[in-house]
Amino acid sequence: MAHFAILCPPLPGHINPMAVLARELEARGHRTTFLGFPDMRAKLPAGQAFVRFGGEDWPEGSLAPYLERLSRLGSPLSLLRLIRDLAGFAETICTTLPAALGQIKPDGLVIDQTDAAASLVATALGIPFVNIANALPLNLEPGVPPPVLPWPYDPSDGGIRRNLGGYRVARWIERPITKVIRRHAKRLGRPDIRFADEAWSELGQVTQCIRGLDFPRRELPANFHYLGPFRGSEPPLEIDLPDDGRPLIFCSFGTLQGSRASLFRAVAESVEPLDAHLLIAHGGMLSERDIARLPGKPLVHAFFPQRAVLSRSALAITHCGFNTVLDSLAHAVPMVALPIAFEQPATAARLEHAGVGQALHRRRTAKPIREAVERVMGDARYRQQALVLSKEIAASGGAPRAAELIEQALGAGAPRATATMARAAPNDARGDSRNGSS
Repeated sequence: MAHFAILCPPLPGHINPMAVLARELEARGHRTTFLGFPDMRAKLPAGQAFVRFGGEDWPEGSLAPYLERLSRLGSPLSLLRLIRDLAGFAETICTTLPAALGQIKPDGLVIDQTDAAASLVATALGIPFVNIANALPLNLEPGVPPPVLPWPYDPSDGGIRRNLGGYRVARWIERPITKVIRRHAKRLGRPDIRFADEAWSELGQVTQCIRGLDFPRRELPANFHYLGPFRGSEPPLEIDLPDDGRPLIFCSFGTLQGSRASLFRAVAESVEPLDAHLLIAHGGMLSERDIARLPGKPLVHAFFPQRAVLSRSALAITHCGFNTVLDSLAHAVPMVALPIAFEQPATAARLEHAGVGQALHRRRTAKPIREAVERVMGDARYRQQALVLSKEIAASGGAPRAAELIEQALGAGAPRATATMARAAPNDARGDSRNGSS
């Protein structure tokens, strides 16, 4: 039996799939412990072992203002503030994570690909680890645009020049984070690590993405694996859905962007004249007044059992949160994408490339949304291509295959990791009292 420590950002889109992966590892006889800032504990499943670190810099209650800033992300100023936040996170991780790891002494680490600081610490300390891309893979290559931009796939010379220019701009924007990484890389004895992506695992990299959704790749490492979504059980559908033969349209902007009342109103107005039912999930972020102002008669709740609803839906209208996209594709549901921030514009570009949806990056009033809805629902090719990707997801392996590969890569608790995963085919602080953490 091995003890795996898990690190990821304190956000539902990262925590939820990592928690499913933790359960898979535990089902195989291993022990798992999440490590994170104090506020993460409340977001983990009951009974999940947790060790806190970084509490002096990010004490309990400090996550809420950060999440509020994320929910309003969109302007250049908000982006700069986000970069400062992430640089602060990296500083704390590089400074305080080593002591937490020394406390629990894990056999290996499972680290979110976005957490470059944790990967740096693991590399410097010689602890074997695997990276998990819970959203789009961040692996850089000239033929693929930066994973935050809505650019289409263009392998021409001109497209590659544009991509390289985008990467240069991204490097410039990320300078505060890069400075932290370089300073601590030198302190920890790894001056060869100069950028975040240079700290990623040489043993294994796994993504929830599937190959059919990503842009064509030519430079992924041999240890990279597309495995599809990590999903566990879901609460039963206890809400009576309309069943009069008219199609269901499901709309969600996730847990961070659910306060976008004006965007929900535009969606409701766009669907009102259509012969369809609209279901809206707002994550508890719309007020009763906001809900009362929605045009038409949408069925509105804070949360729906998403996969159960999507299994009966004809279309999803989404901000392109990665888990919603994967759940939609798993049920062969095409999408109208209204991306807002993070990797969402890049995900929307991939939906269009894969032929499973239409994206609106700017014109997001009722008329263009309705036109996109009618176009996607009226063309059977979108649903047919979504069915192709649903079959790929069903065959991809998900969390069970990820757990198997992690065992192989990290030696399942042996003192030294093996390179099994690298040879596999690329397709394929302070302790918390719960669950007896160390």
